[in-house]
Amino acid sequence: MREFKDRQCPVIPVLLPDAPHTPDLPRFLQGYTWVDFREQTRVYIPPMERLIWGITGKKPVRVKVIPQSQPQNTPQNQRNDSSDDLSSEKGVNYTRLRDLLAAGKWKEADDETYLVMLQAVGRKENDWIREQELLNFPCTDLRTIDQLWVKYSNRRFGFSVQKKIYLSFGGKPDGKYYEEAWRKLGERVGWRVKENWIRGEEVTFDTTAPQGHLPLLPKGESGFGVWWVLSHRDL
Repeated sequence: MREFKDRQCPVIPVLLPDAPHTPDLPRFLQGYTWVDFREQTRVYIPPMERLIWGITGKKPVRVKVIPQSQPQNTPQNQRNDSSDDLSSEKGVNYTRLRDLLAAGKWKEADDETYLVMLQAVGRKENDWIREQELLNFPCTDLRTIDQLWVKYSNRRFGFSVQKKIYLSFGGKPDGKYYEEAWRKLGERVGWRVKENWIRGEEVTFDTTAPQGHLPLLPKGESGFGVWWVLSHRDL
């Protein structure tokens, strides 16, 4: 690895179509953005184009794909499942969040995520969540929200996806702030570009975004409060 690093060779994990749902990758590869040839979404950059992009640095044109095996009037990822675990310690209804994610409505789902999180800590719309409330966020609700994001994004988005990347850079789930890990996480998931944190209007709300780009939470020095969730021990 030192030899590759000195040569500045790109390391791009590739998941082939017959790869297992949760591949057992070495720890040093877990924080990288994978090229997933199993990926099936309505609007996306084909895996081969993403691989070429990673090697050459030249971003391809966005492509829209509708699988032949599916009726053309049905979004591919609209597969909401009545068996989804929507458990809540605080009586929060996660049906709308599930349906938005199943329909691939990432912006609306991101907004809904903050609304249900407000409810889970006993606050109302237009309020904001305090740092300590995020650190002590109800475990069951946090897992429900995360599992829905992970499932309907085909493991591309979710707090646990972000946390895996955060830990790979030396962050720890102990409630302390690890600035270097947080900065590197921001760069990896596309929240930080050319040493500047992006603004809300610069967020990419589709699956062309880097792995871990969503969900987001408002507030915080960088504009996002996700760090407090990533410090949650039970995520």
